[in-house]
Amino acid sequence: MHVLVIDDEAAVRQILAETVAKAGNTVDEARNATEAAARLVRGDVDVALCDIKMPDGNGVDLMRSIKSGGIETTFIMVTAFASMETAIEALRAGAADYIIKPVNNEELIHRLGQIAALRGLRDENQALRKFMRDQASPLFRFESGPMAEIDRLVGRVAPTASTVLITGESGTGKGVVARSIHDKSNRADAMFLPVNCSAIPEHLLEAEFFGHTKGAFTSADKSRKGLFLQADRGTLFLDEIGELPLHMQTKLLHAIEDKEVRPVGSETSRRVDTRIVAATNRNLEEMVRAGSFREDLFFRLSMFHMHIPPLRERHSDLRGLIRFVLSRGRSGSSARALDIDPDAEELLLAYQWPGNVRQLENVLNRACILADGDRITIADLPPEFSRTLMPNASHGTPVARSGRSLRDQLREIEADIVLKMLEETHGDRRLAAVRLGIGLSSLYRKLDEFEESGILPADGAVRKGTASAEAGNG
Repeated sequence: MHVLVIDDEAAVRQILAETVAKAGNTVDEARNATEAAARLVRGDVDVALCDIKMPDGNGVDLMRSIKSGGIETTFIMVTAFASMETAIEALRAGAADYIIKPVNNEELIHRLGQIAALRGLRDENQALRKFMRDQASPLFRFESGPMAEIDRLVGRVAPTASTVLITGESGTGKGVVARSIHDKSNRADAMFLPVNCSAIPEHLLEAEFFGHTKGAFTSADKSRKGLFLQADRGTLFLDEIGELPLHMQTKLLHAIEDKEVRPVGSETSRRVDTRIVAATNRNLEEMVRAGSFREDLFFRLSMFHMHIPPLRERHSDLRGLIRFVLSRGRSGSSARALDIDPDAEELLLAYQWPGNVRQLENVLNRACILADGDRITIADLPPEFSRTLMPNASHGTPVARSGRSLRDQLREIEADIVLKMLEETHGDRRLAAVRLGIGLSSLYRKLDEFEESGILPADGAVRKGTASAEAGNG
């Protein structure tokens, strides 16, 4: 916390200031009520240790004046007069507590600790309410090999204090991974505060990140804590970090390295213990080479780098994700418990998902709204999914494969994908299975299905060819 010691006796100010500073707080001093009022009006003081009797005024009157201006500084009154009348007047005027001179240092630290706990709970409750409004329901546990590796990395880095950089295409689940890092860390009981850097107007970035005092700029009608102080002792998740302008990158780097922030309009820096997890869908290394991202900030953020693969590279997550999104929908605004037609699900499984998990959620949410019965059908999916059945549509000649069932047409599409992957891997079935995001046994099973349905010749040529190729590669 930031504490202002207000007393006309220099020796008392020095003793109180040293005691407060040793407890890990930042401290300013004021010699009288006039000096204190000029300091308090900025609104960046958390606690005022205020003498009641001063040459130019009364501490209780000073407190009333400050609180009438909407400033949320907590006052502890310090008095040499151990009368109940003085204490009652101070408490009625809005003081949180009072202590009597000569001040017992241990008692003072205890009182400050109580106030810090109460202020922290209030700030955390406010941030939690906002987070719960924005947060979607329970997190999905990915099952694919690539995401199992991500989960392993999360388990390694979470207990440390390291900054983390998470990269990946838009919609891949970077926010889910960031939240998992926080939940598995020793900061799990503190605040996890996500912020989208691209959503903050450039002229407000510094005030949003570091806070501001009252009157620091035209619209600053009261002081405000910044994101770093809100997430103190917790985790600040900076999404879209690549969108920060260069001047803000510099300030962010200093805040991370120095573990200090200075609110806009304040003359005092504040100590913070905030862990930074950053994410971006941009190539920061290319931005560094182009001069649009600071190299030192990139190195600082990427002390531990995790890349989230796109959904098309972890096909085995798809079916579970579909079920998960639909189960969430049942507890939402719709009163109907929706399922999905097998043919519609096959279309979703065959799709490449350029928008990743976010696109999948949007498609399923739209389908839930459009569905007439108790299940989602192909008719409820966007037009691009129907065009999956027309492989020549991209060439301007949509031709449906008439006379074949939907399941047969989908199987042909799937076979085409598998065979192309086998061709790319020169027949290496293990490598093909990894790239397709399926198990080796699943690949064998699919090849059997393709032969049984007549898509592939039943002489086992593909299986023999791939087996020999794999043996050759070994």
